[in-house]
Amino acid sequence: MKYKDYYKILGVERGAADEEIKKAYRKLARKYHPDVSKEANAKEKFQEVAEAYETLKDKEKRAGYDSLGSHRPGQDFRPPPDWFDRFGRGASAQDLGGIDLADLFESFGRRGHGRNIPIPGEDYEVAVHLTLEEAWRGTERKLRIGERSLQARIPRGATDGQRLRLAGKGSPGANGGPPGDLYLRIVLDPHPLYRASGHDLDIDVPLAPWEAALGADVDIPTLEGRVSMKVPAGSNTGQKLRLADKGLPKPGGGAGDLYAVLRIVVPASLTEREKKLFEELRAASRFDPRERFSR
Repeated sequence: MKYKDYYKILGVERGAADEEIKKAYRKLARKYHPDVSKEANAKEKFQEVAEAYETLKDKEKRAGYDSLGSHRPGQDFRPPPDWFDRFGRGASAQDLGGIDLADLFESFGRRGHGRNIPIPGEDYEVAVHLTLEEAWRGTERKLRIGERSLQARIPRGATDGQRLRLAGKGSPGANGGPPGDLYLRIVLDPHPLYRASGHDLDIDVPLAPWEAALGADVDIPTLEGRVSMKVPAGSNTGQKLRLADKGLPKPGGGAGDLYAVLRIVVPASLTEREKKLFEELRAASRFDPRERFSR
């Protein structure tokens, strides 16, 4: 009999996962389905794709196919001697006269392929832009998918790049096939105060030089409201202070953290009094921030 490379027909690797095989079939079945395709050889290609999928989607059939080994497409081959005992279900090596590879799996209960085979619908993916406040409290979006409109609920704590699955909300199936799924890809819009990293947030906190040197209590805006944070004496620019559970909510409970990133800010202009105080500090201090350069 002639060998058919079902994996090559579907355009997947031999070790492809079931979901990858299903996705490849959906794409090709819709491309070549005779009811919708304008390809010249659509019917033959569709039957070929359907035959490959009908075998590879079933674990037992796939195991039987894989055990035949790998050959060049169209190459003549014979199943291993014990193949019929393991997979043939009553067939025998003597039954090979003129048999097609697809017929070899007929006893597995494979349904005939053709124009009426159920075709699963395609999956869709759309980008959904959210403000950080919407991600924090949860929100809803009205989406337009082809000719349909639907209301999608975005749960609290959605993160940038997250994909939310709405089962059965993708493209309708054909010939009784199940509909595809709709995936919402979350995109968090830039925020004037916060930078998101998963469920954690960063916020820049400006400090006057004396606050960094002497320590201070500073009010920090969070998504829940302002909180007081103690800045220890001797703090430096770039230092991070953690405010636990003040980030975005997590699905299983709790929340990420808010990190205050300290930024020491020098006044752009000084009064005469301030200038004099800085000069006195320079004269009195033995601190040299570039001391390590001389080592």
